[in-house]
Amino acid sequence: MSAEVATDARVQAVISYFRKVDARDASLLDLFTDDVQFCFPKFGLVHGKAALARFGQVMAGALERLEHDIDGFNYIVSGDFVVVEGTERGVTRKGVHWPDGVISQGRFCNVFQFEGPLIRRVHVYVDPDFTSADQERIRLFRGEAASGA
Repeated sequence: MSAEVATDARVQAVISYFRKVDARDASLLDLFTDDVQFCFPKFGLVHGKAALARFGQVMAGALERLEHDIDGFNYIVSGDFVVVEGTERGVTRKGVHWPDGVISQGRFCNVFQFEGPLIRRVHVYVDPDFTSADQERIRLFRGEAASGA
Protein backbone atom coordinates (compact mmCIF):
# COMPACT_ATOMS: atom_id res chain seq x y z
CA MET A 1 0.00 0.00 0.00
CA SER A 2 1.44 3.38 -0.98
CA ALA A 3 1.86 6.12 1.60
CA GLU A 4 -0.78 8.23 -0.18
CA VAL A 5 -3.34 5.40 -0.13
CA ALA A 6 -2.58 4.70 3.55
CA THR A 7 -2.98 8.39 4.40
CA ASP A 8 -6.34 8.62 2.63
CA ALA A 9 -7.57 5.40 4.30
CA ARG A 10 -6.58 6.71 7.72
CA VAL A 11 -8.27 10.07 7.23
CA GLN A 12 -11.39 8.19 6.08
CA ALA A 13 -11.18 6.00 9.21
CA VAL A 14 -11.04 9.15 11.35
CA ILE A 15 -14.05 10.61 9.54
CA SER A 16 -15.85 7.30 10.12
CA TYR A 17 -14.91 7.50 13.81
CA PHE A 18 -16.58 10.90 14.22
CA ARG A 19 -19.68 9.88 12.25
CA LYS A 20 -20.06 6.78 14.42
CA VAL A 21 -19.51 8.79 17.62
CA ASP A 22 -22.22 11.26 16.60
CA ALA A 23 -24.60 8.42 15.66
CA ARG A 24 -23.78 6.43 18.83
CA ASP A 25 -22.99 3.51 16.55
CA ALA A 26 -21.58 0.57 18.54
CA SER A 27 -19.65 -0.60 15.46
CA LEU A 28 -17.29 2.26 16.32
CA LEU A 29 -15.25 -0.30 18.27
CA ASP A 30 -14.44 -2.12 15.00
CA LEU A 31 -12.15 0.79 14.08
CA PHE A 32 -9.77 0.03 16.99
CA THR A 33 -7.13 -2.49 17.94
CA ASP A 34 -8.11 -4.71 20.88
CA ASP A 35 -5.58 -2.98 23.14
CA VAL A 36 -6.46 0.58 22.09
CA GLN A 37 -5.16 3.35 24.34
CA PHE A 38 -7.66 6.14 25.01
CA CYS A 39 -7.29 9.37 26.96
CA PHE A 40 -9.93 12.00 27.73
CA PRO A 41 -9.73 14.80 30.34
CA LYS A 42 -11.32 13.85 33.67
CA PHE A 43 -11.80 10.25 32.42
CA GLY A 44 -8.12 9.43 32.33
CA LEU A 45 -5.90 7.09 30.35
CA VAL A 46 -7.42 3.66 29.70
CA HIS A 47 -6.69 0.61 27.56
CA GLY A 48 -8.87 -1.78 25.60
CA LYS A 49 -12.18 -1.75 23.79
CA ALA A 50 -14.16 -2.42 26.99
CA ALA A 51 -12.78 0.77 28.57
CA LEU A 52 -13.55 2.72 25.40
CA ALA A 53 -17.12 1.35 25.43
CA ARG A 54 -17.42 2.42 29.10
CA PHE A 55 -16.41 5.95 28.11
CA GLY A 56 -19.10 5.92 25.42
CA GLN A 57 -21.67 4.93 28.04
CA VAL A 58 -20.56 7.77 30.31
CA MET A 59 -20.88 10.29 27.49
CA ALA A 60 -24.25 8.90 26.36
CA GLY A 61 -25.48 9.26 29.94
CA ALA A 62 -24.39 12.90 30.09
CA LEU A 63 -25.24 14.10 26.58
CA GLU A 64 -28.54 14.03 24.74
CA ARG A 65 -26.79 14.92 21.49
CA LEU A 66 -23.23 15.39 20.24
CA GLU A 67 -22.36 16.64 16.76
CA HIS A 68 -18.96 17.26 15.20
CA ASP A 69 -18.50 19.71 12.31
CA ILE A 70 -16.71 17.11 10.18
CA ASP A 71 -16.68 19.29 7.05
CA GLY A 72 -14.79 21.98 8.96
CA PHE A 73 -12.01 19.73 10.32
CA ASN A 74 -8.32 20.47 9.85
CA TYR A 75 -6.08 17.42 9.45
CA ILE A 76 -2.37 16.91 9.96
CA VAL A 77 -1.05 13.53 8.82
CA SER A 78 2.45 12.31 9.67
CA GLY A 79 3.45 8.66 9.46
CA ASP A 80 1.05 6.62 11.60
CA PHE A 81 -0.55 9.74 13.11
CA VAL A 82 -3.61 11.74 12.13
CA VAL A 83 -4.30 14.90 14.13
CA VAL A 84 -7.73 16.52 13.87
CA GLU A 85 -8.66 20.02 14.97
CA GLY A 86 -12.33 20.84 14.92
CA THR A 87 -15.48 21.99 16.64
CA GLU A 88 -18.40 20.20 18.22
CA ARG A 89 -21.76 21.10 19.67
CA GLY A 90 -24.40 19.33 21.64
CA VAL A 91 -27.10 19.22 24.26
CA THR A 92 -26.75 17.80 27.76
CA ARG A 93 -29.32 15.47 29.32
CA LYS A 94 -30.45 18.53 31.33
CA GLY A 95 -31.24 20.36 28.08
CA VAL A 96 -28.29 22.77 28.13
CA HIS A 97 -26.99 23.60 24.63
CA TRP A 98 -23.30 24.18 24.02
CA PRO A 99 -21.08 25.83 23.04
CA ASP A 100 -22.22 29.14 24.40
CA GLY A 101 -19.85 31.08 22.10
CA VAL A 102 -18.58 33.16 25.01
CA ILE A 103 -16.47 30.85 27.14
CA SER A 104 -17.29 27.47 25.64
CA GLN A 105 -16.24 27.41 21.98
CA GLY A 106 -16.66 23.71 21.29
CA ARG A 107 -13.08 23.39 20.08
CA PHE A 108 -11.12 20.14 20.34
CA CYS A 109 -8.08 18.35 19.01
CA ASN A 110 -7.74 14.57 18.72
CA VAL A 111 -4.50 12.70 18.08
CA PHE A 112 -4.97 9.29 16.45
CA GLN A 113 -2.20 6.72 16.03
CA PHE A 114 -2.72 3.82 13.64
CA GLU A 115 -1.49 0.26 13.47
CA GLY A 116 -2.20 -0.76 9.90
CA PRO A 117 -5.80 0.22 9.16
CA LEU A 118 -6.85 0.26 12.84
CA ILE A 119 -6.66 3.01 15.44
CA ARG A 120 -4.34 1.92 18.23
CA ARG A 121 -4.38 5.17 20.23
CA VAL A 122 -6.59 8.22 20.49
CA HIS A 123 -6.02 11.10 22.86
CA VAL A 124 -8.72 13.76 23.03
CA TYR A 125 -7.79 17.32 23.99
CA VAL A 126 -10.93 19.23 24.92
CA ASP A 127 -12.35 21.22 27.80
CA PRO A 128 -14.80 18.73 29.32
CA ASP A 129 -16.73 21.64 30.85
CA PHE A 130 -18.87 21.80 27.70
CA THR A 131 -21.47 24.15 29.20
CA SER A 132 -19.17 26.56 31.09
CA ALA A 133 -20.55 25.32 34.42
CA ASP A 134 -17.16 25.52 36.19
CA GLN A 135 -17.59 29.18 37.15
CA GLU A 136 -14.77 29.09 39.70
CA ARG A 137 -12.13 28.39 37.03
CA ILE A 138 -13.75 30.72 34.53
CA ARG A 139 -13.45 33.57 37.05
CA LEU A 140 -9.88 32.52 37.86
CA PHE A 141 -8.71 32.56 34.24
CA ARG A 142 -10.51 35.81 33.55
CA GLY A 143 -8.65 37.40 36.45
CA GLU A 144 -11.79 37.79 38.54
CA ALA A 145 -10.72 35.51 41.41
CA ALA A 146 -7.60 34.94 43.45
CA SER A 147 -5.43 32.10 42.21
CA GLY A 148 -4.84 29.01 44.29
CA ALA A 149 -7.52 26.72 42.91
